[in-house]
Amino acid sequence: MKNKILIIEDDAVLRQELSLLLENAGYETLCLTDFHDVSGQMKRSRAELVLLDINLPEMNGEMILQDFRKTHNTPVIMLTSRNTELDELLSMSYGADDYITKPYHPTILLLRISAVLKRMAKFSNFRNYHQLQADLTKGTLKNGDAEQILTKNEMIIFQLLLDHQGEIVTRDELMTALWDNDEFVNDNALSVNISRLRSKLTECGLPNAIETRKKQGYLLR
Repeated sequence: MKNKILIIEDDAVLRQELSLLLENAGYETLCLTDFHDVSGQMKRSRAELVLLDINLPEMNGEMILQDFRKTHNTPVIMLTSRNTELDELLSMSYGADDYITKPYHPTILLLRISAVLKRMAKFSNFRNYHQLQADLTKGTLKNGDAEQILTKNEMIIFQLLLDHQGEIVTRDELMTALWDNDEFVNDNALSVNISRLRSKLTECGLPNAIETRKKQGYLLR
């Protein structure tokens, strides 16, 4: 599966150049053209990495990053034409994972992106789903002060659905994922686990997160 990179750059020419460069390098890209509620669009994008320009029409990129970091740990690389230590220090203090000045060398930019993604892969036990943070090691779902502890089976099911979010996952695929677990899971037990997982997602503020597709499987919205 390709890593999705969100490009937030108000210069249309640079935005197109960045998109082409990244897609030729094997990434999937998503470009913002509406700069209202940028932080909200970042949260909804489900991107694996964000390229964020500091100088945007409606709000400074550093302020956008500061708001984004309140709820999301998606890696962000700041792009700027400024070249001062103060700007770099501010960006890093607000939670940037890297800082690149324009004009950038395409190869250097790709190397920096790759380095950030590899670094974040080491912490892949933490995943974001809408406003939830899932700790796959501890088996917890957290939304602010609300926290639910998942059983091992529930976490296996949730992780598989999350890995294929927006796609139908069949009951056979879920049973296969559970096959190596310590306890045997039959078809009825799978239904019980799905029901309990739904309840816990509801308690965390996400009712109807799992959609049942009759004779097909389940889909995580």
